[in-house]
Amino acid sequence: MLNALEVVTTVIVGLMVGVEFSVAFIMNRILDALPEDSAQLGHAHGGRMLGALMPFWYIGSLVLSAIWAVAGWHNHGAGLVVTAAGLLIVSVVMSMLLLVPINNRNKTWTPDNRPADWKQQLNRWGRYHYARVAVIIAAFTLLVVALA
Repeated sequence: MLNALEVVTTVIVGLMVGVEFSVAFIMNRILDALPEDSAQLGHAHGGRMLGALMPFWYIGSLVLSAIWAVAGWHNHGAGLVVTAAGLLIVSVVMSMLLLVPINNRNKTWTPDNRPADWKQQLNRWGRYHYARVAVIIAAFTLLVVALA
């Protein structure tokens, strides 16, 4: 049963990393290449869609990692899993303090009501997102190594 938990947790976290990596390095670049109104509308729509899904994915990944850490406490790699769970906590805190406030504003913007500094706010979100992606990649890497 522990083996199944380890694999499921690693796959769930890995998929989350893939989505967030894609947002950072593919989707945002595609949206930013669109004409101004289309770019802003695309970012707002993406913020609404992913803003509804990702909290469950982040918290679910953290919970699964915590369960793995407790269930496998005496097994090889437990320290790696605990560290990965700690990094996932960091990613959730980063999200709540840095990214969610910007996203909550962004998802309500339209070409008629967006602030003058909307691009700067999205750029700030992007920088925070790069840091969060690095954190969750590190967590995923630790989980993969703990499987060995």
